[in-house]
Amino acid sequence: MTQTIESRGWTLSQWCSAQQDGQGRERLQALAAALVDSDTAWIARADAALIDSQWAELERQADSVGIQALPLYGVPFAIKDNIDAVGWETTAACPAFAYIAEQDATVVARLRAAGAILVGKTNLDQFATGLVGTRSPYGAVSNSFNPDYVSGGSSAGSASVVARGLVPFALGTDTAGSGRVPAGFNNIVGLKPTRGWLSIGGVVPACRTLDCVSVFALMVEDALAVTEIGSSAPDERDAYSRPHPRTAPVAMPDRPRLAIPETLEFHGDDVMARAFDQARTQLESVAELVPIDYTPFAELATLLYQGPWVAERTHAVGALLLDDLQAIDPTVRSIIEKGLDYSALDTFDAEYRRAELSQRIARVFEDVDALVVPTSSTIRTIAEMAEQPVQYNSEFGTYTNFTNLADLCALALPATMRDDGLPAGITLIAPAWHDRALADFGRRWQTLCDLPLGATEQPLPVADEGPRPPAPECVRVAVVGAHLRGMPLNFQLTTRRATFVETTHTASNYRLYALANTTPPKPGLARVETDGAAIEVELWDVPLARFGEFVAEIPAPLGIGSLTLSDGRVVKGFICESWALPAARDVTEYGGWRGFMTALKGVATGGEA
Repeated sequence: MTQTIESRGWTLSQWCSAQQDGQGRERLQALAAALVDSDTAWIARADAALIDSQWAELERQADSVGIQALPLYGVPFAIKDNIDAVGWETTAACPAFAYIAEQDATVVARLRAAGAILVGKTNLDQFATGLVGTRSPYGAVSNSFNPDYVSGGSSAGSASVVARGLVPFALGTDTAGSGRVPAGFNNIVGLKPTRGWLSIGGVVPACRTLDCVSVFALMVEDALAVTEIGSSAPDERDAYSRPHPRTAPVAMPDRPRLAIPETLEFHGDDVMARAFDQARTQLESVAELVPIDYTPFAELATLLYQGPWVAERTHAVGALLLDDLQAIDPTVRSIIEKGLDYSALDTFDAEYRRAELSQRIARVFEDVDALVVPTSSTIRTIAEMAEQPVQYNSEFGTYTNFTNLADLCALALPATMRDDGLPAGITLIAPAWHDRALADFGRRWQTLCDLPLGATEQPLPVADEGPRPPAPECVRVAVVGAHLRGMPLNFQLTTRRATFVETTHTASNYRLYALANTTPPKPGLARVETDGAAIEVELWDVPLARFGEFVAEIPAPLGIGSLTLSDGRVVKGFICESWALPAARDVTEYGGWRGFMTALKGVATGGEA
């Protein structure tokens, strides 16, 4: 389908590194020249002149702010053709609807400002209505592993060009699962962020109250990085955009609790069922699986297409539905026309039920870190899809349709290969703003599975074993005493959704003291000029909006200051006022509070301390 491309299967970091070698423009020209007209994943592609003009603008940016300020310097990307790019035609896979965009969609503008180069717009189920990738006048997009099978949709082209390694990331949209099902069918990562984190300004709406821009990538860290760069909430172009509340966890426990439906439906696809069983066995090695009643999720999912939200699709198409029916794909038209059947009373009835079900779903997440489900219950051939276009599409949405209605985020991940050689994926789902926590587990999961990247046969790069940098929505805090794991005040961290990062040591210029008359027993950490030692500490990431609450509970003589770690990092951490130290016991020799408390227990049982 495509010619040999030097950069095929490169990840974001590989592209970022290569594009600074002085051959970036030529590399992009070679990529653009290798993309062929017969590839139905594309609706429009950048020609040589457009690559040159974008590169010239990139060089002007680099001259102004420096390459280091452009984290996506020269990195190619693609966007679904319901997303605007200035000067490009936006079709939503409907030529009669097409228009020339006068400005970039907000997320596209953000990515270009970071140095990314747009190389094409991708095919989709018309008006983003479908999970199949076949409802387009530009042709069906085939599966990247077996062309007889569907790619999944509606973001079919975006998933395909990433899976084949043509670009390291691409934008899709996700209302009912369009950013997840194609990821599962093509062995790539699909991040459906919290609704409103990525602006939908400049995106042709499907269901405007539910729509999300989604990100496809070969690796979890790439999908998250693109999302962080592309975010601009709140955005005046999108009334549904919203700022991050900075209250959510940014990681998961070492062994998280994952809800899983107690009864799973695969619509007769025994091959998919066996593949998920393999994934489940793998999951049980790294997580605790908690069976749940899936009924409220399933009922909420039915509201999306069997309720008045279909009228949002009718609203989006507008006059075209009335004036030019033949311009719309017959299956798409049959779905969109149903929106005319609902009244305002129906709408409010459905909204009340949505709120009730969402409340029940929220209670499920009070006891678990995330929900895990098959990304899709089954997969079909293109020929089969033509026979039962609505039924089979509905089956694909079994584990996706409820997500935006319940205000959840989701991350589709490669999991295993089916017996027939097709990919099978899992999806993690969590409350709004838990995106980074999902990505944390997703990175671990992708390393554990160690599958090739997409359909490229390129191996997963070796993970960076260095310290994880803190997320921008949290404060990294070093705790030294009663807040350590297993200690009596650790709940003050965990109830605020703080997440454990690592055990490490301070620099060697600290001393540790057991404070007098404290309940529970607490230490004091003091920095000294001479005769210090490295003291064991734990690092925790505390959501920024909860940090003030945490600090408010700290009693005198303790407080929060800046601690220097053994590797030179500086973090917030517990310090002690000097007036309390004369009455305290110096316990530096034990290397840390845990060592001292262990020694005390030894005394209680007849040992020495």
